[in-house]
Amino acid sequence: MRLFESIIDANHRAIAGDATAGVHIADFENELPVIALTCVDPRLNALFPNVLGLPGDQFIWLRNAGNIITGPLSSTLRSLALACSVKGGKEIAVIGHTDCQVCKTSTIQLLDKLKTLGIDRKLLPENLNEFFGLFSSERQNVIKGCDIVRHSPLIGPKIPVHGLLVDVGTGSLEWIVNGYQNWETLGDRWNEVAKSAGQTVDALKSLAEFKIGEMKFPETKIGETVTQAGDWLGKKIQSMEIKPPAAAPPVAPPAAPPGPPPLPPRIPLPPAVRSRLKKPWGGG
Repeated sequence: MRLFESIIDANHRAIAGDATAGVHIADFENELPVIALTCVDPRLNALFPNVLGLPGDQFIWLRNAGNIITGPLSSTLRSLALACSVKGGKEIAVIGHTDCQVCKTSTIQLLDKLKTLGIDRKLLPENLNEFFGLFSSERQNVIKGCDIVRHSPLIGPKIPVHGLLVDVGTGSLEWIVNGYQNWETLGDRWNEVAKSAGQTVDALKSLAEFKIGEMKFPETKIGETVTQAGDWLGKKIQSMEIKPPAAAPPVAPPAAPPGPPPLPPRIPLPPAVRSRLKKPWGGG
């Protein structure tokens, strides 16, 4: 049985009334201490690390509002990475809780609460949901947080990442994300990569052992090859029938430009009209 399998088993037996339920710390020296990210809700103060069955010196406790992880390089991830590398944490647990007030807070309500604190909306980012990491489901928030941690370049593949949800009323734990399953899948992937890399190295090794003296070249001399090529080219030219270029078709002279349009026929003028009126002065 692994560490978190023992933790969940002991927790459920204790909730059921088994006074002897607990985790045998001596059996998991190589898997401790545990790093836990939880919410800042003060109701959790009385629950941890008791609900995990761990002593305080084997429990590294990180907290923020809503146990929210906004990105693989966020400040929370940097704290988790330092807890692993500096404090020696062996396994990570992202632990949400029921009745989370952050989960129940909408964007409008958050703006109103910030406004009462004198915070101007203009000074806040446009997308408040993304900036604060607001969520509407405690379970989905835990699953999302585990996925971000698992794929963060700051957390090595040797660290299992678990996701839990604790009931603030009873202290019962729900194991949402089994970090051992993802860890084994990632380990298999690393083994495949290592195997592929080994095959590549073997192929390169065979090339490295190649000796230039083992190569066999044709015995024909370079000068003989050039002479033979020249003789072949000369015979090829002689056998070719060179035909004179075909005569170009005669080019028709350019057509003369059209002359001016013909003049219209002349219309005869009508005869002069003689006046038959007698001149007033008696002329004929």
